[in-house]
Amino acid sequence: MKEQILDTLRDLRAYALKKGVEASFLYHEEDSYLMRFANSAISLNTNERLIRLEITAYKDRQRASYGLITALGKTDEMQHGVDIAAEMVQHAQPLSYQPTIPLYTESFSDESAYDPALATLSNQERLRFFNRVAAGLETDAIQLSGIFACGANTLAQINTRAEHTQYFKTSDAQISIVLSHTALKWEVSAEQSAQQKADLDPDVLRRDLAFLVEHYRHDTPQQLPLGTYDVVFGPSAIADLLNFMGFIGYNGGLMKRGYSFLKEDQVNQRIMSPQFTLTDDPTRRETFPFRRDMMGMPRQPFPLFANGVFKGFVWSQDEADEFGAQPTGHTVPHTSIVMQGGDAAASTLEELVALPRENDVLYIPYLHYMNIVNPSKGLITGSSRFGALLLKQDDSVAVPYNVRLTQSLLDIFGDKVAWLSQAQVIVNTSSSYGARNPRAIIVPALMQVNGLEISHSNSSY
Repeated sequence: MKEQILDTLRDLRAYALKKGVEASFLYHEEDSYLMRFANSAISLNTNERLIRLEITAYKDRQRASYGLITALGKTDEMQHGVDIAAEMVQHAQPLSYQPTIPLYTESFSDESAYDPALATLSNQERLRFFNRVAAGLETDAIQLSGIFACGANTLAQINTRAEHTQYFKTSDAQISIVLSHTALKWEVSAEQSAQQKADLDPDVLRRDLAFLVEHYRHDTPQQLPLGTYDVVFGPSAIADLLNFMGFIGYNGGLMKRGYSFLKEDQVNQRIMSPQFTLTDDPTRRETFPFRRDMMGMPRQPFPLFANGVFKGFVWSQDEADEFGAQPTGHTVPHTSIVMQGGDAAASTLEELVALPRENDVLYIPYLHYMNIVNPSKGLITGSSRFGALLLKQDDSVAVPYNVRLTQSLLDIFGDKVAWLSQAQVIVNTSSSYGARNPRAIIVPALMQVNGLEISHSNSSY
């Protein structure tokens, strides 16, 4: 299959050269499987194999792209796409800068993050996984929902500048399991990411869900008073916050457009907590990494923050062309973000609950309905959901109704940070919309941030 894909791209390159068209080709193939549960039953079980081809034509500062869903063997259809892109570029508005066309000096192939055993899990294996997680936790009132998505993702590239190709193949799985009370309307959730089959561990998910269900069944629910709280974020919440930082923080192009809370004169300045170290690390297979970017640039670990010191912006080739910067190997569908752990031994919710407390601590495992309030100040908002707990100073535990945080990322990852877990967790942040693009972030298992303000507090679930 790999050689058929690359041969197809070579044939398209030859066709474009024959037609006198400067072009690049991006082939994307996904083999996706999805099992969805609702009301303690399978509500959807489906799979699809899609092939997308994006053709970009160039004419000096003009550029135009044409995409189609196709199949290997439909050569005439693909060649017609070349003709369409060539016609489109004649009428494209010239860019204000000269776009760079990749020049691959050698062919590159990376299948190190592909595990066929994970990519081709059977329906029976996915169902067994869910049944093992939910065993003994469901009742007439507590019902199961969630997803088990897995599959393979293939990207391949060529252009008319050289005959060399790039080829990437990964496997991934994303599991999200929710238990909800049909009458009381509470929900608890657990998630897991996998890059290879050996990463799957239903017992960890069951442990987390069982612990939360026990508290949600027996502890007192309450509306929290507005004010400031010491907050412990779970790994999914930390990953969501870091996702927003990647958007309104260290992205060079967005900084130039005034859509970042970081400035050029802050490079090599301490901006965050000394406990905060963040790296784009394509050596971590758990993040479904790209070891070369789409321009052919080798990717190495790229420091973003080191002990709170901001190390620099990331630049894709196109944004570097536009703003006169140097590309940093970030012309990629996704990065491989790793947040370093700290010194705290607590790495699970059970261990967190067992810690002595000087103040009440609000545990927020997930953030929901997140959005940007003010990008230049790093101000974001999001509400708690799926299993928040109030760990009281007297060692008791209460179940809080949903609350909303509206806070700057500069505060959340700044000097308000109290501690980070030494252990790290892989959080799958893949989206189910659009072309398959598996991605994951590695974060500390827990992070306590003191003195965060609750801006809204619900009176019910």
